[in-house]
Amino acid sequence: MIQGIYFVDMPHMKKIALKSRFRSRIFSPQEMKFLIGKNFSSSVIAEMFCGKMAFAKAMGTSFSGCRLNEVSVMADYSGQYYLSLSGNAKTHFAFKKVKATVSCSHTNTMAMASVIFYEGK
Repeated sequence: MIQGIYFVDMPHMKKIALKSRFRSRIFSPQEMKFLIGKNFSSSVIAEMFCGKMAFAKAMGTSFSGCRLNEVSVMADYSGQYYLSLSGNAKTHFAFKKVKATVSCSHTNTMAMASVIFYEGK
């Protein structure tokens, strides 16, 4: 099992979440559609950003050559987050031969995410 955890300060994230350049560089087209539906909620942006960074930490040096917008943190119909990978991130992750789960949360002051790689069927 490998784990990556990332925290971010919510007041700081609220400032940078307003910048469209930040959003377009970090989030995939899939995620942008999701965020439009959430009215670009800074708490959702913070959770998704933390999910990406936690994934990168779990990947370690295997994340080199990948871009954050190749890691999509999406939510299913019940609101449960999951990861969707593309490009180099998908290729590098496939070499690990594991599955991944992501969990995100936030308070008024902090957002966090945890990504766990595990052997699965």
